[in-house]
Amino acid sequence: MKEHTQFEGKHVLVVGMARSGIGAAELLVRLGAIVTVNDSKPEEELGEEVLALKELPVIRRYGMPAMDLLEGQDILVLSPGVPDKVPFVKEAKQRGIRVIAEIELAYEASCGRLVAVTGTNGKTTTVTLLDCMFRDAGQASHAVGNIGYPYSQAVVSEGTDDMFVCECSSFQMETVDGFHPTAAALLNITEDHLNRHGTMQEYTRLKMRMFEKQTEADFAVFNADDPALSGLESQVRSRVLLFSRRHEVENGTFVRDGKVIFRLDGQETVILPAEEIYIPGPHNLENAMAAVCIAMVSGLTAETVAYTLRTFKGVEHRIEFTRELRGVRYYNDSKGTNVDSTVCAIRTMTRPTMIILGGSDKHADFTPLAKCMCESGMMAGAVLIGVTAPQIEKALLAEGFNHLEHASSMEEAVRICQEKAQDGWNVLLSPACASFDMFHDYEERGRIFKEIVHHLA
Repeated sequence: MKEHTQFEGKHVLVVGMARSGIGAAELLVRLGAIVTVNDSKPEEELGEEVLALKELPVIRRYGMPAMDLLEGQDILVLSPGVPDKVPFVKEAKQRGIRVIAEIELAYEASCGRLVAVTGTNGKTTTVTLLDCMFRDAGQASHAVGNIGYPYSQAVVSEGTDDMFVCECSSFQMETVDGFHPTAAALLNITEDHLNRHGTMQEYTRLKMRMFEKQTEADFAVFNADDPALSGLESQVRSRVLLFSRRHEVENGTFVRDGKVIFRLDGQETVILPAEEIYIPGPHNLENAMAAVCIAMVSGLTAETVAYTLRTFKGVEHRIEFTRELRGVRYYNDSKGTNVDSTVCAIRTMTRPTMIILGGSDKHADFTPLAKCMCESGMMAGAVLIGVTAPQIEKALLAEGFNHLEHASSMEEAVRICQEKAQDGWNVLLSPACASFDMFHDYEERGRIFKEIVHHLA
């Protein structure tokens, strides 16, 4: 952490007391700022993590509008859950108050090195995989950002040579300024978060902000197999690397004769046979190749990268094997919070599968999900939960998929799946929706699913 920054002595208002806001407040206190923390919820409705702020010299203003706290502030720090278009943010900008994201604060305060990953799906797996690669190489590394560990919290205890692997969401990109990763990857873009961003054009623009401050000395990594990314590489100033599981690329990572190969300026390095990558599925091959690009230009050896790819077992809540009971395997894919993510999960299923779908509404089109379920040949039935259950049912019936049940709770959904599933089948929780109608977040949803499954008789 930098000893002296532009935050010392400044009046800073932090809005949103989830993990990112709490981390930002802790960092700002260390930087010598005069900190006010705010959330529209009263303190008793906030999580236990907010109790840590009682030990810090911060002004706590819970259960009141942020608009009432702008007077006298120099800087406004936003948690990812706070949109940049709400009235108090617009008012702050009109008053000349600097508005920044929590990850911008952390970047400006950090002495460490930064690489970053964004995309609609695969971010958490790729970030965690990269973090493991750096750790396996003997480096101090932190997987931060949208992954659940605030960048600002990690900066508080960083060393000068630490590596930060940051998962960037479109929400966080709304209010970045100088954020500058030396290598960054855009994995894919599919329909998501239109309830916040309005259009796919705006969603894509925000994803591309991750590359804005890069120079010719940096690297930008793109998925050559995703048509939604076509032409975006021309918008960056940095050196472009591509990854593809379908064809060779001039610079980047590809598969030839079953082997993963990294090529840069005509020099090829064989990493490992693709079949030796531990995490399964074509989408994970893409995640692995993106990680290879960043790892190799960050100075890691092919031997270290290959070792991690052979041993990395994936992340919690992402097609996570939970239990086998009477020949039925249960998988927790609670991180399947959009249609494309669930489509990827369905395509990894090699046995007849009961799937649990539904959650809160992000204005998604469920037609691609319905088509995939019909085409996969492995979907034996679906149990629908949450606010979006009627929309999903309509999409499924329109495609001719009618093996449907409804449930009012996760426990009921799992019970129905247990009753329907036969020896040799799977049960898959992959909702294709966010969790906020029934749960605090996708992690709570996944934990509850696993608890229910582990208590099955």
